[in-house]
Amino acid sequence: MNQTSKPQTVLLGEAEAGRDYEVVRRVIEAISENYRDQPLLEDLAAHVGMEPTALQKLFTRWAGLSPKGFLQAVTLDHARRLLQSDLPLLETAFEVGYSGPGRLHDLFVTHEAMTPGEFKARGAGLTMRYGFHICPFGLALVMVTERGLAGLAFCDPGGERAALEDMQSRWPNARYDEDMAATAPYAARIFDPANWRADRPLKVVLIGTDFQVSVWDALLKIPMGKAVAYSEIADDIGKPKASRAVGAAVGANPVSFVVPCHRAVGKSGALTGYHWGLTRKRAILGWEAGQLAAG
Repeated sequence: MNQTSKPQTVLLGEAEAGRDYEVVRRVIEAISENYRDQPLLEDLAAHVGMEPTALQKLFTRWAGLSPKGFLQAVTLDHARRLLQSDLPLLETAFEVGYSGPGRLHDLFVTHEAMTPGEFKARGAGLTMRYGFHICPFGLALVMVTERGLAGLAFCDPGGERAALEDMQSRWPNARYDEDMAATAPYAARIFDPANWRADRPLKVVLIGTDFQVSVWDALLKIPMGKAVAYSEIADDIGKPKASRAVGAAVGANPVSFVVPCHRAVGKSGALTGYHWGLTRKRAILGWEAGQLAAG
């Protein structure tokens, strides 16, 4: 492996984006822990040491929803109602006063899988270029090959080395070169909805077992604003008794967000484990709800 001693980070957008996410992360964490109490804006503002008006503006700019709207969109109770009624997260936008759904945004992705032989080689002969980029959900580790996006992970500042090592362990025989010039265009495509265009699909290469690839392919079929149970994914791939194995494959997804493992939930509708943390999973779901409402 060719590793640098300390991964660098390139900013995507304004320099304060990382600080904004830290505030948003703490607010989402507070909402997640206290959603039954329906915390007021003033309570959340005090928690992060901000004036209520300033927090309202920052959070709404980030998510496209107010803290109150976000609370309604991503609490566990809402997730359960969502699954039971098969209604989209956008339903919440109507509940908080949005006039209509507008234009649907989502990633347009074209993907291919590496051959079983390439997978078994555990990355031998493969060059991975990587870079860390500020995104709406903290730091994004973007990894690309000559065939397209191969890895997308998340971490908080200070966690870069652990995130890189976690991803490298999936393909230990690959060569790794830090190349932010190569990964920056992918970061811009992934996190800016204005760049989600059907005529310019994002190229993704999936590196996993045949079973894992089939699960990840099923995840790509879940539209933004929808949640699907692991058992439904198992049915979709023709393995109705493999819910547990499906859950493991979802957790092993190397291309987070683009392959939307965050849209997979437990049978009860609960937002179950997420490799990059449940707070970040709720943040992604809420951000998507905001994008739909703003569309």
